[in-house]
Amino acid sequence: MTLTIIGSGFGRTGTLSLKTALEALGFGPCHHMEEVLHNPAQVSHWEAIAAGEPVQWEDVFKGYHSQVDWPGAHAWRELAAAYPTAKIIHTTRPEDDWWQSFSATIAVVMANYETMPAPPHVKAMMRAAVRMINDVTFGGKSNDRTTAIAAFHQREADVRAAIPPERLLVFNVAQGWRPLCNFLNVPVPATAFPRTNSTEDFWKTLKGENA
Repeated sequence: MTLTIIGSGFGRTGTLSLKTALEALGFGPCHHMEEVLHNPAQVSHWEAIAAGEPVQWEDVFKGYHSQVDWPGAHAWRELAAAYPTAKIIHTTRPEDDWWQSFSATIAVVMANYETMPAPPHVKAMMRAAVRMINDVTFGGKSNDRTTAIAAFHQREADVRAAIPPERLLVFNVAQGWRPLCNFLNVPVPATAFPRTNSTEDFWKTLKGENA
């Protein structure tokens, strides 16, 4: 099994909705932070990646056909090179909406995870996530709106510059099925596009309540 779709977008850009959609279209299983939180054995891969140690991507994504969300999005350049035939989907949304969601969820966790009630493997994953997301992507300032939004836009610019247009879809999940299905050359389902992972759902998953 090999990755056929790579997600480069930040968390809180509809990545869990996209995961659900991709799996419904036959591109699953799809890797997402939720998968790591429900599977403690995966955490060691991301601890190594956060520490700058080499990994075998085939081992990291064993059993998966697609990947979206952090922590995989942290390695989008490496994954795009390792899987040259994979298509890239960059999820995005209006910057104010993204910041409102991110600052109330992921940013809070990264600032407070050590004192929060969570299973040990979740805390270990959060330590790795802080190194990858807060320290690298946001330069240690994930709680600063200006810095975070600048990084949000820089990621899209970097992806657009690195990935040929025919290989890339910049996608807002509010657009629904059609642009996604057109990009993947599959029929549009008759069912509604999935909408999931509200802020409430996020906190339940982190606490292990949605396992």
